[in-house]
Amino acid sequence: SDWSADSWSDYGSRDKPGTTLGRTVPDGNVLFPDIFHTDHLLFYERFSAYQDYILADCKASEVKQFIAEYLEKVLEPCGWQAIWRTDVFQVLVGVVGVNFPALKAVVQLSEPFLCESQDSSFTQECMQELLELKEHQILLQELWVVYDESGEFDQTALAIEHLRFFYQCIWRTWDEEEEDEFDYFVRCVEPRLRLHYDILEQRVPSGLVLDYQNLLSQCEKLYEKFLNVRNSISSNDSDSEAENVSMVEGLKLYDKVEHLKQKLKLIENPLLRYVFGYQKYGSLQAKGLRPTGAKVIHVVPWTMTANLLHLLARDKLCPESCEDLEIQFHRDPLAAVNACYEGDRVIICPGHYFVDGVFSIADSVELEGYGLPDDVVIEKQGKGDNFFDCTGANIKISNLKLVQHDAVEGILNVHHGKTTLENCVLQCETTGITVRTSAELLMKNSDLYGAKGAGVEIYPGSSCSLLHNGIHHCKEGILIKNFLDEDYEAPKITMVHNMIHNNDGYGVVLVRPVMPSETKDASGQGTTVDNAKIQENEFQDFLMMWLLCMTADDILFPALGNTQPTQAGDETACAEGSRQEQPGCVTDELELCKRAETSEQTENNSEIANVLGATSAKKRQIHKKRLSELGFTEADDNLMSQEMFVSVEGNQFKWNGKGSFGLFFF
Repeated sequence: SDWSADSWSDYGSRDKPGTTLGRTVPDGNVLFPDIFHTDHLLFYERFSAYQDYILADCKASEVKQFIAEYLEKVLEPCGWQAIWRTDVFQVLVGVVGVNFPALKAVVQLSEPFLCESQDSSFTQECMQELLELKEHQILLQELWVVYDESGEFDQTALAIEHLRFFYQCIWRTWDEEEEDEFDYFVRCVEPRLRLHYDILEQRVPSGLVLDYQNLLSQCEKLYEKFLNVRNSISSNDSDSEAENVSMVEGLKLYDKVEHLKQKLKLIENPLLRYVFGYQKYGSLQAKGLRPTGAKVIHVVPWTMTANLLHLLARDKLCPESCEDLEIQFHRDPLAAVNACYEGDRVIICPGHYFVDGVFSIADSVELEGYGLPDDVVIEKQGKGDNFFDCTGANIKISNLKLVQHDAVEGILNVHHGKTTLENCVLQCETTGITVRTSAELLMKNSDLYGAKGAGVEIYPGSSCSLLHNGIHHCKEGILIKNFLDEDYEAPKITMVHNMIHNNDGYGVVLVRPVMPSETKDASGQGTTVDNAKIQENEFQDFLMMWLLCMTADDILFPALGNTQPTQAGDETACAEGSRQEQPGCVTDELELCKRAETSEQTENNSEIANVLGATSAKKRQIHKKRLSELGFTEADDNLMSQEMFVSVEGNQFKWNGKGSFGLFFF
């Protein structure tokens, strides 16, 4: 394409007098000249530069070539100064040429000599020798362009900034081995760029950020080891035993690298980011029992009156034996929870409490509102990852209304132990309740709404009982993550008499990966089948195979069809028929409509239970196959009991945007 000067007006134009960029003073004790301030670019500026001007639709193997062509068009070939920075020193140099294919600048030391280092050994003579060893060529990304108010070097400074940011934040050493049929920008650059800015703008939980950084570091180290092993094999033509050992080691390293790369891609993908579960607050230690052995009741009054104190004493503070009962008063709920030990109880009086912080509950305590949930409101203020984190063995929260603002994670996370939520109202902003692996949630007679993600997220290996709740006006109602992986057990799920309605997506969604073996088995199957030929005892296997054979366009769909249009149509038909019939027939028509709706809800409950059970059966088959491959012909009963326990009864699904139940494969 024709790259005119007008195309680069956003990045500084030679036709305009004066620079459009800011300046900054370099750190350190040496009086270096000011440099261009370019590390403050917005997301859309970097996105546009990489997509429209630098990388376009290049493949992974073409990245360096495309970058070199871009630099050749916009970079001043000589006549500018820069500060050369490394981890050890920084020195002022002058650029006398550019080696575009190698992405390097040809430099010489500037006069006067300006250098700052961690010790005094870097004299002018030493630096000159170092440059001669490098043939006076250094990486462009190690240069920070000296400020010039004429505007002539604006594009040069921005181009080097884009180059530096790309190799620091976007490029991975294994990217060159990506398959070339994929667009590198779409596959790698865009998701990593979005993740970078999501982290900067605090839209990603700090625990997930730490996990991503650790995974990236592990992957880079393993990939380096893999390259060393591979190079040692390729340079040795002998067929010795040591060669065979190296090949086995290389294959193991390759598998580990691929596994880490998949985890990184999950976090980089904004849609799948929270499918990847990370362990958080593992170091949070419970206090245990109070040294004296006593248990305390903590009271949080908004305002304390004589009448309220009398009622509290009658209802909560004076059990049958209260001679040695200790009572502590606190000004806010967070202070009360932080003062708790094992077995303590917190009673919150009616009022609207604003809390700036996170409730981290590591002991078995009870948090109770004195009154109706709408009378005892705890509202989050200030930014933070989440609101409630529960790791205690037996926690109970009741009669409270929780209001979430400016959070990154959900309103309540159950990381370990059991948490009981009873008679509560949860007004969410991001995700609702998250039940992590090995955790247990019992939620009953509660109301949850407003989540931009799922109302309830259920992780593999967890236990979740939902009884008589309302879950509505969320993106998805309930999200079940049933990983078909040997590291996870299937979750245990009980859903009885819940009202799941008015969610944007599905009432219930099952998220799970497609296993390679399933893809291989399903590839030979057709997507059109005759249900009459399916035997009754083969229904579960057939259902899972049929779902796996769906095309990419059907990757997210109701398991057996969207029931909502039918439901709405039946209600309309019933209403119109009632108006047209004689008065004596109205009762019969309404009764038929009621029966049809009841039958439909029963089918929805059975549908969810069947598909979840089929998924669990498929997991057990895969696990049994893996054990067989390892030589275990008779599996241990405990090892093979990893079935998803499902009890789905009496739930109602109404007015959910995409239907009652859906599956999402990734």
